[in-house]
Amino acid sequence: MITSVFKKSTILNYTLIVILVLLFFFLHQSSDLYPKNLSQGFLITIETLALLLASLFLVNFIVKKNGLTKDSSYAILFFLLFLALFQSIFNNTNILFANFFLLLAIRRLISLQTLKQPKEKIFDASIWIFIAALFHFWCILFIVLVYISIIFHVSRDYRNWLLPFVAFVTTAIVFLAAALFFDKTWIDHIFDQTRMNFELDYFTNNYQNIALSFYSVIALYFVFSTIFTVSNRPLILQASYKKMIFTFIVGVIVFLISPDKNNSMLIFTLMPLSLMCTNNIEFSQNNMYKEIVLLILISGSFFIFFAQL
Repeated sequence: MITSVFKKSTILNYTLIVILVLLFFFLHQSSDLYPKNLSQGFLITIETLALLLASLFLVNFIVKKNGLTKDSSYAILFFLLFLALFQSIFNNTNILFANFFLLLAIRRLISLQTLKQPKEKIFDASIWIFIAALFHFWCILFIVLVYISIIFHVSRDYRNWLLPFVAFVTTAIVFLAAALFFDKTWIDHIFDQTRMNFELDYFTNNYQNIALSFYSVIALYFVFSTIFTVSNRPLILQASYKKMIFTFIVGVIVFLISPDKNNSMLIFTLMPLSLMCTNNIEFSQNNMYKEIVLLILISGSFFIFFAQL
């Protein structure tokens, strides 16, 4: 029954998803009014909500535009459910900005499969990754995805290998000029983020630990499921699915090494895992299996979300 609701993309589905985003967001805000200044709090609320909705529909655009899923709403549903697990995301606009720019980069890298304007896409993706790194430094590791994409599609042209360096220099010059003109502390902020922290001792309550454990189990199952079945996917899409696996792995590495660690750092793994979950559901012929998987994810996410309020 649950699968019948989201197996098609309809206005009703999108409306339901938006309502759930608003519900989760404002329930969290009502229990954690972090901005003390009302005007500042209102601006932060609007900014954060806009980023959440923009990221959600960008995920939907990426998977639909590139034919990575069938005509369903599963991808944005899973993305929303995973967001609900980690409420600290709703308070972290820097992480949301970083993730949004990474999604723009992923969009360009996946579209490389068409082999149209590869240089422009490589340069654009690199620029978006370096911009994301300005909000969270270790997002710079996602530049690995650019080179993986080059290997998959356009490795013979040596100029493609140099484009990320050009993008880096361009971004660095613009950033340094802006920092020197507006606020030199921006530079200190970047250097401060270059620290590493491998410890997982940030939990303030048991439910954050439960959320991470639940997500880890789900991730392990669907990632290995995708790894073992990627060869069964259409040949033209196999490179894109492999990119999603690498995106998830790099996202986990960013989470593990980030300073000031918390569950919100896992946002960089949500998009690829949402796609892997969607593919697992869509390619399964067992309706009972689909219902059980959706029931576990929905009930687990809702329980953990409300338990953390």
